Amino acid sequence: MDLGLNGRTVIVTGATGGIGRHIARGFAAEGARVVLTYHSGKEAAERLAGDLDAVAVRYALDEPDSAADLVREVLDRTGRIDVLVNNAVQWGGEALSEGPFESLAEESWLSVVRPNVEGAIQLTRAVAPAMRERRFGRLVHISSSIATDGMAGGEYYGAAKAALHGFSRSVAFNLGRDGDILSNVVMPGLTRTDTNGHIVDAAGDAYAAFSPLGRLLDAAEVAGTVVYLGSAANTGVNGQVVAVTGGS
Repeated sequence: MDLGLNGRTVIVTGATGGIGRHIARGFAAEGARVVLTYHSGKEAAERLAGDLDAVAVRYALDEPDSAADLVREVLDRTGRIDVLVNNAVQWGGEALSEGPFESLAEESWLSVVRPNVEGAIQLTRAVAPAMRERRFGRLVHISSSIATDGMAGGEYYGAAKAALHGFSRSVAFNLGRDGDILSNVVMPGLTRTDTNGHIVDAAGDAYAAFSPLGRLLDAAEVAGTVVYLGSAANTGVNGQVVAVTGGS
């Protein structure tokens, strides 16, 4: 199937992470011009960019001017922005504690909620004019099953990811007035990646037991859905939250 991505410019934020690098590879394999972003891992990002004939640009969720700087650089380099994958995340170590959620210091939980919500919104706002101008665009926001299933210790991360669901749904209506511009959320469950082996070792069997497949998905399986939703081949899936969990 031709996904209609050849020559299109795709921004993948957080592209050096476990799922992000597979998303970047998936778009590059379809002939897209990939701009992958990193926060602090410049060397890893540049190695991946070299492998994919892509461009690596620094971007930080929690820096107010970072979204505008990224979009300006991408437009200067490629002249267009066709696809945005909001994959970057700020975890916040203390905010994932299983202790009483109300005992967490305010600066700790705000450091999770604000960057993950405001960062994704800010970057989406920044790319929207370029998509409206060309009357084409695809937005794919990466969420987490914690947003719907819940998890002790995931109160603030889950709140931030759930916010993307509501944002994406309304954005789909707003942008859809101005062309073939679609906005969706991909919601993975616990996924096997190159960077989360310790989590999979600790909890993977319990999660796999609830899956009809009897196993965890790997990052490439999640990436395949992201690439399709971000492609011109997707003409009808819009304003949706697509769970990619293996059925759990």
